[in-house]
Amino acid sequence: MNVYDGQKMADLLKPHGYALTEIPDDADVAILNTCHIREKAEHKVFSDLGRLQVVKKNRKDSGDNDHDMIIAVGGCVGQAEGEEITRQAPYVNMVFGPQSYHRLPEMLAQVEQKVKGKRRKVIDTEFPTISKFDSLPKSDETPISAFLSIQEGCDKFCHFCVVPYTRGAEYSRPAKAILDEAKHLLKIGAKEITLLGQNVNGYHGQGLDGSEWSLGRLIYALAELDGLKRIRYTTSHPLDMHEELYNAHRDVEMLMPFLHLPVQSGSDRILDAMNRKHNVAEYLNIIEKLRNARPDIGFSSDFIVGYPGETTADHQATLELVKNIGYAQAYSFKYSPRPGTPASILQTQVPDDIKSSRLAELQDLINIQQLKFNQLMIGRTLEVLFDRDGKLPGQVLGKTPYMQSVTLDGDSSLFGNLLRVNIKHGHGNSLSGERI
Repeated sequence: MNVYDGQKMADLLKPHGYALTEIPDDADVAILNTCHIREKAEHKVFSDLGRLQVVKKNRKDSGDNDHDMIIAVGGCVGQAEGEEITRQAPYVNMVFGPQSYHRLPEMLAQVEQKVKGKRRKVIDTEFPTISKFDSLPKSDETPISAFLSIQEGCDKFCHFCVVPYTRGAEYSRPAKAILDEAKHLLKIGAKEITLLGQNVNGYHGQGLDGSEWSLGRLIYALAELDGLKRIRYTTSHPLDMHEELYNAHRDVEMLMPFLHLPVQSGSDRILDAMNRKHNVAEYLNIIEKLRNARPDIGFSSDFIVGYPGETTADHQATLELVKNIGYAQAYSFKYSPRPGTPASILQTQVPDDIKSSRLAELQDLINIQQLKFNQLMIGRTLEVLFDRDGKLPGQVLGKTPYMQSVTLDGDSSLFGNLLRVNIKHGHGNSLSGERI
């Protein structure tokens, strides 16, 4: 979602004479597009701001007043911590949230209107009354694998999560707007589209016929577009799986057989404390339905280790769930208290050393499963979509249907091509093989 938002920010500023630079020291405007999911990300914001402050000061000390750097903090940290940012980092010129970045050109114009020789400060963390998507421009360049935001916000209110407070209530874009954007992405070179949303499978936008469409119905419509080779969606919530979506996994070949379906814990007691509103048996039933619909499907998930009140037995239940399902990959983190969430004020916080030990045990198991899953590909022929240079000269990198990275000898002429690759080696984080 942040990658999508970041590209849209660049698109918004391009008509005003701005272009992206890979070198922060050269920037006239430096925007930190932030995430508030974990404490570590928030800390990184203030660390990066300190580095940008040095660049800003050096310019001022050198007398380069014509290129005084404008520093902005956008995204969820900006939404949640606007006042704290301006207090800790008074040199920041702009703070805005993820629902107001479509007003970025106006904000910049306000900052540039100096008062008594000093730039104005702009804070825009209001939730707009109209959808920001109505104001976003079309991209004129896109990666071969493109993101398309179809849903934002969350009404689930899991007790550990800050997203409902930073992204707001759930909103689904109309199907026509999504299909039009998809057609544009395909026109300028996209081959694969990943549909984005905080609860993407909770999509319930207005359909072309005026009725309410589900994500499954939307996928059927996208599959009819010329030039589209692959469809993915992320991130899903178990409560929002539905029959039409199961059928789409069964019927739509270009819907990739790989699904990220966060569970967070394998303990019913902890799931209840998290306010997840599903239990382990219900989650396993969903996995079974998806495997019945698409027998070759692979799964990834999210896990929070050391949630307040988690016992050794709860942790063991999570390990058992991981062993039961056999994930292709998974993301796991130590519980991080987020300000304003119910879990942050609980008196049953788990000591950090215990969280670290449990995380290491879980990640060791996940790494074993990921390597096993990758090695199961040896001898198989997979279609790989190549879209970028590899780490070494003369190499290109692509993704299998299961999101595994594959390296191949070649150059940029292979970009955008779905090539059949016979897999020879399965590594911990990648595959390699020979083109057929």
